[in-house]
Amino acid sequence: MRRIKTTREHRIFRFKTALRWICYYLLIFISFIFMTAGTLYKPVILVPLALGIAINNNIYGSAVTGAVCGFLTDICCGKLFGYNAVILTFFCIAVNIVFELYLRNRFINYMIITVIASFIQCWLDYKFYYQIWGYEDVGRIFRKVSLKVWIYTVISSVFVYLLLKLVNRLLMPREHLTIEEAINTNIQTENRR
Repeated sequence: MRRIKTTREHRIFRFKTALRWICYYLLIFISFIFMTAGTLYKPVILVPLALGIAINNNIYGSAVTGAVCGFLTDICCGKLFGYNAVILTFFCIAVNIVFELYLRNRFINYMIITVIASFIQCWLDYKFYYQIWGYEDVGRIFRKVSLKVWIYTVISSVFVYLLLKLVNRLLMPREHLTIEEAINTNIQTENRR
């Protein structure tokens, strides 16, 4: 049984949801600016950001966010347009499903998923852009460049998690219990005593 929301609750829900998504895309834009500035050795912040957004939202929002972050990563890194978009869209959908069905939204789970996804992304980048062409001493690129970028990405994901946690704590709409659910919960706690 679903609780009937009042008009005021609908407006608050819509406002918080819109403001949350504005904050998400503002963080994506700031990350894009950060990724386009500086040297070769910088974290790919859009990967942990897309995964963190995918954890707390529906599958459609996760897919769109993964695609947007992937396209922006392609622009920043000078890759084939759409390459990272496909990878990040797949990861965001998979992460959304895994967190919805099996995992809790905990820091350790987020870090494990981010470490695995960013490593796969760096490894595929190395395979398709360097190793496939058979350059001499190509393994050095993986050790000296790809692994450094991966480590920086994993370290930056801690800060990304904290920012997303703050945004979600302030702007994530809370679900309310119906009267029947509240009574059943109260009866169950009294029976346990």
